[in-house]
Amino acid sequence: MTVAVVLFTSDLRLHDHPPLRAALRAADEVVPLFVLDPGIGAAGFEAPNRCAFLADCLADLDASLRERGGRLVVRSGPVAQQVGAIAAECGAGEVHMAAGVTRYARRREELLRTVLRERGATLRTHDAVITVVAPGAVTPAGSDHYSVFTPYFRRWSQQRLRDPCRAPRTVPVPVTMHGEPLPSRDAVPRISPGLPAGGESAGRKRFHDWEASGLDAYDVQHDSLAGDMTSRLSPYLHFGALSPLELVREASAHGGTGAEAFVRQLCWRDFHHQVMAARPASSVEDYRPRHDRWRTQDDAAEDITAWKEGATGFPVVDAAMRQLRHEGWMHNRARLLVASFLTKTLYVDWRIGARYFLDRLVDGDIVNNQLNWQWVAGTGTDTRPHRVLNPVVQGKRFDPRGEYVRRWVPELREIPDGAVHEPWRLPADRRARLDYPDPLIDLAEGLARFKHARGRI
Repeated sequence: MTVAVVLFTSDLRLHDHPPLRAALRAADEVVPLFVLDPGIGAAGFEAPNRCAFLADCLADLDASLRERGGRLVVRSGPVAQQVGAIAAECGAGEVHMAAGVTRYARRREELLRTVLRERGATLRTHDAVITVVAPGAVTPAGSDHYSVFTPYFRRWSQQRLRDPCRAPRTVPVPVTMHGEPLPSRDAVPRISPGLPAGGESAGRKRFHDWEASGLDAYDVQHDSLAGDMTSRLSPYLHFGALSPLELVREASAHGGTGAEAFVRQLCWRDFHHQVMAARPASSVEDYRPRHDRWRTQDDAAEDITAWKEGATGFPVVDAAMRQLRHEGWMHNRARLLVASFLTKTLYVDWRIGARYFLDRLVDGDIVNNQLNWQWVAGTGTDTRPHRVLNPVVQGKRFDPRGEYVRRWVPELREIPDGAVHEPWRLPADRRARLDYPDPLIDLAEGLARFKHARGRI
């Protein structure tokens, strides 16, 4: 009997899983393996919300494998060491896994390839598992990646996509292989109270429910803060509980302008992956260095704390930060607003905001989180790096009746409609009765400081 190992990483699903399909074709039996990597915790990325969501994903994956006669084998320890040990135990000649793009993922693959080679086994990595189109599959003339989204989107849209793999009917696993107990969400402390359930089953149901109720209007409603018409699929994409390729295929088959706008957002995810693959240092360094003398934790401790706690005095910013604490998630438009406020109005280093998001977001990953923060901060791929989002203007535009603000900032529930975005303009007697802080900064002063720091005045 021949045996192959499938190492699951950010691809915790059975539908459209090329590494699993390849392993089943190559061997009589497979070992579906997930390694609880202490390196993730050591790097500070074991956020409670993601640990809880991961536990759900692993439980659902194990249940789906058991329905097919298999099971998930879980081990703890350094990934290369554990995979090497498993390969030796079962006599596997091949290990299959999805290719990654971050520096950590690449180092993991290099080390794993070396360890397996010493044991007479081969590592086989598979592209376009975590993304729709593999990073580097499309490049402009004279460069190894696209630095501007629109031309990338044009080329990306012209690519011939592979057909999604069906979930296997059976997954034969060697009876001698044993693992550790699955982690449990109940054992994770300090998770956000509104955190959704993880796993492929939950993700597929969420997508199909949203496809029926929200996809058609996505192009006109996705920026509405109160309407909350986004798909909320980002956590499932982050953990690979859903295939981005399948989503593109299904949305394209659905058709319409809403589906087109949704596919464009999925392309943004691929765009960031191809940037990170080409410039892995951009996870911590400016993609386009501007020599900003950012305010740091020491310079702006009180402002940073107020931002984190949703106590800046700007209602739409505070509502978004409180949503983050409660749900471990934030509306995409709100992410842009709070990031612009921190980096351009308060002029705080984008890495501080990116780190806080990674600590809180269930969908927080290095690629999209860091590059989105850089886009807003003006150090990334935005072709208008000096744009500043005014939280009052944006609030009135995307939450015109103040419903989003009143949902998350109960101190302002009695303030009518758009007036909720400028509580400091209320009559003095009414303002005095509000248990809500004054604005942290004058917006004009913040804008002037940013322009001066960028050498524009």
